[in-house]
Amino acid sequence: MKTNKEILLSILKGKEAPRAGWVPFAGVHAGKLTGYNAIEVLTEEEKLVESLCAVHQLYNPDGQIILFDLQVEAEILGCSLRFVHDCAPSVVLHPLANEPIVPCDCKIPTKADGRLPMILSVMERMKREIGDTTALIGLVCGPFTLASHLRGTNLFMDMYDDPDYVHRLLRFCTKVAKQMATFYIEAGMDIIGFVDPLISQISPDDFAHYPNEPYKELFQSIHEQNIFSAFFVCGDASHNIELMCQTRPHAIFIDENIAIEEARKITNKYHIVLGGNIQLTVTMLHGTQDDNRQAVVNIIDDCGSHYGLIVAPGCDMPYNVPVENVIAAAYAVSHYEETKRMIAGYNGKLPLDDIEVTLPDYLHLPKSLVEVFTLDSLSCAACGYMMYSVNELHQEHTELFDVVEYKYTKLENIKRCRLVGVKNLPSLYINGKLAYSSIIPGKQKLLERIRDANRSD
Repeated sequence: MKTNKEILLSILKGKEAPRAGWVPFAGVHAGKLTGYNAIEVLTEEEKLVESLCAVHQLYNPDGQIILFDLQVEAEILGCSLRFVHDCAPSVVLHPLANEPIVPCDCKIPTKADGRLPMILSVMERMKREIGDTTALIGLVCGPFTLASHLRGTNLFMDMYDDPDYVHRLLRFCTKVAKQMATFYIEAGMDIIGFVDPLISQISPDDFAHYPNEPYKELFQSIHEQNIFSAFFVCGDASHNIELMCQTRPHAIFIDENIAIEEARKITNKYHIVLGGNIQLTVTMLHGTQDDNRQAVVNIIDDCGSHYGLIVAPGCDMPYNVPVENVIAAAYAVSHYEETKRMIAGYNGKLPLDDIEVTLPDYLHLPKSLVEVFTLDSLSCAACGYMMYSVNELHQEHTELFDVVEYKYTKLENIKRCRLVGVKNLPSLYINGKLAYSSIIPGKQKLLERIRDANRSD
């Protein structure tokens, strides 16, 4: 009988496997299993190791991430982070925000920088502990998102005002990503995943112009080291899936904003494995065990078969996902046929009927209202940058508009999303009307949209 690791690596090699793969993204959620908060598992070696062992024992993964924190590189390069107890940290100070320079090569991370000594030690220990039976995954912040950590939202204006600068900054961030990948490979990782949430926020033309060549270079480098690679994206990146495939990773992981059956058609064309995409909040956080079983069955059915498929949460699981829900999903992956019979006829739904939600009276507002619908701006990079962009503008124009964030982690906000008609997260509405969906607005354009809304009212 094949080990879990052998099953996953067979899938990545394009070979037949007895079932779909299973990779639970238990980043900070790992701490819930052992009673530690997010800060503890992201900064303390013994607590992280203990929590990872609990993930392995409870969720029986084919592949297991060591750390899901896209701010490790940013912290080393001078970004200030805000740590919280129930999700990964967020960047609160961008060192290049006011000065469009490129850090010098001497700032490329070394093994002694930041949290790397702890992370590399944990990787080596987990390799000894479970590496024979479970594929281990090292996650690296993708160059485009890392560039935005350094430059802030100005990066999106730079793409139009100073393309040469963006190319130079991306070349530096690509060197950082390549160095981090080398460290993780040396520590025993079987798979290197580049996580770049902000890929969903740019057009295909911008993808082709900016991150396309960096990613081709990164994946070529990983392949030359005989290691498997993956490309992780968040948000509605459906418009960029084909271009992502052309950079030649072994696998692409998508979140719930993308229809998996449509992504499957594209990844199959390029013989690339597809991973995803159980809904994080509706299903994993607020659903039942049967909801999670149904989600796994639907993913496999929508893809037509388990061949070339890795079932996974849409992104890093929320801290408070009930343990039993993840266990149910894990079982459904490994016992698909049995689970399908078990839930035949099941038609579950969230308990939203008794929740009262009152929408604003958009026609009689004293000033414009900007509503930002997010997964959670503290834990979702794309959501965080959209929220940051709005808040920054709001500080300068408090007299012009009010702003509110609705986090999808709360049941009342899920119902609000349905009442408003929100289809993708993050989305920005002005006076009840969709203005931006999965695209981070530039400050000036957003200001013009708000002023136009005021005039029309």
